[in-house]
Amino acid sequence: MLTAAAFWAAAIRIATPLIFGTLGELICERAGVLNLGIEGIFTAGAMSGWMTVYFGGDLWLGVLVAALVGAGFGLLHAILTVPLGLSQHVTGLGITLLATSASYFTYRIAFPNVSSPPRIEPFQPISIPGLSDIPFIGPALFQQTPLTYFAVLLVVMVAYVMARTPLGLAIRASGENPAAVDAQGLSVYGLRIGAVMAGSALMAIGGAFLTLSAFNAFFFEMIAGRGWICIALVVFASWMPGKALLGALLFGAFDALQVRLQQTVGGAIPYQIFLMLPYLLSILALVMMSRRAAYPNALMIPFIKGQRS
Repeated sequence: MLTAAAFWAAAIRIATPLIFGTLGELICERAGVLNLGIEGIFTAGAMSGWMTVYFGGDLWLGVLVAALVGAGFGLLHAILTVPLGLSQHVTGLGITLLATSASYFTYRIAFPNVSSPPRIEPFQPISIPGLSDIPFIGPALFQQTPLTYFAVLLVVMVAYVMARTPLGLAIRASGENPAAVDAQGLSVYGLRIGAVMAGSALMAIGGAFLTLSAFNAFFFEMIAGRGWICIALVVFASWMPGKALLGALLFGAFDALQVRLQQTVGGAIPYQIFLMLPYLLSILALVMMSRRAAYPNALMIPFIKGQRS
């Protein structure tokens, strides 16, 4: 089972929205802002991306619209928590409730009488010539949809920007020592707001993956706690993009495993036990890794310009 290419292909597909969400949350937290609005932003991205395509838009336009919607909710969260200094916990949960409720309300307004979710034509898997023919690795990694390739590319891009560019250094510094950033003449508010907007856009693309690539419809409760898993994966990854990819793949493998265990065991064991399995294993992995995690020093600490620390 674990040595089958089909198993790892499924694990990568399951991990893809988590990669987007974990990278988005990582960027926010690196800048010093905890974004608990991720679950709602996932939902808003899934609904807005799908609805854009359903009403005649291109699939990539759906991804763009989802990103813009996510950035909009990120801007709201950032304004309330960065310059106004409101509680990041309370504001984030409020964003989750607002984004989720607004998405469900919009869906009900647009489709008041449907009994089953309307369908679209989603992204199709693309085989990369040459690479897809490599034994085991080819069918598992190089026969995925475009958004999966984009997610893996983003891991490399985010890792490079954070570690090798002045922008990444400024973002990390705003989450470690915002007073030093301010002393250099840079805007801590601007950096944090921009980071939260960019991170929220990636979260929304993770939601859009579900409706535009993994499935072909939007339905209630489809996010199923993926946003909260992403928050845990950021801690598991110690705020490092490469480890975030590893954590997402680990959860994807756990989830793919429980599906296959259900098929193997059948009705001998209640299916809820298998549904719990990836979450229990993820919690165990998180507990083991989080003891050594070094979180950003200024995470969740409001910055007030001119105030001495």
